Amino acid sequence: MKKIIILTVLAAAFFSCGTPKTVIESKKTIKGYWELTNITYSQSGTFNVNLLNDTSKECFEGSTWRFIPNNNTGNYTINDANCPTGERNFVFTIQEIDPSTGLYDFLLKPTDERGKSATDVGFRLRLSQLSESSMRWEQTVDLNGKPFQINMNFTKINEQ
Repeated sequence: MKKIIILTVLAAAFFSCGTPKTVIESKKTIKGYWELTNITYSQSGTFNVNLLNDTSKECFEGSTWRFIPNNNTGNYTINDANCPTGERNFVFTIQEIDPSTGLYDFLLKPTDERGKSATDVGFRLRLSQLSESSMRWEQTVDLNGKPFQINMNFTKINEQ
């Protein structure tokens, strides 16, 4: 009887420390290929924004993304011929912030093809919306001492 109680306590401790169910579901939903369809800002005007320390908004729009959640890796490809094209690799993590509101942080770190980061710099984005067909990331940065929000909207595409 003592062994059963100990095993029950250990099992409860193991499952309570595991990944939240909503994060597991999010990883299932994000798996696959996506297109970054458009990027908008919280303010109107013309801004010179370099996203993910890579390239401009115009270059990112139309890029294709692949998420592989079983090893938290992925890649994106810039497709615009007027931009520095090619595939970029990254690792990512989805972290639940508040289960009652459904808020998540999405951490993305650019890497080389072997998963190594040259700078060890990552980007924290808010995963504000995720469904089977669309996803939205929000990043708030400082612009002249005021918050400035960048919204990245994705659409799920067929497996390639």
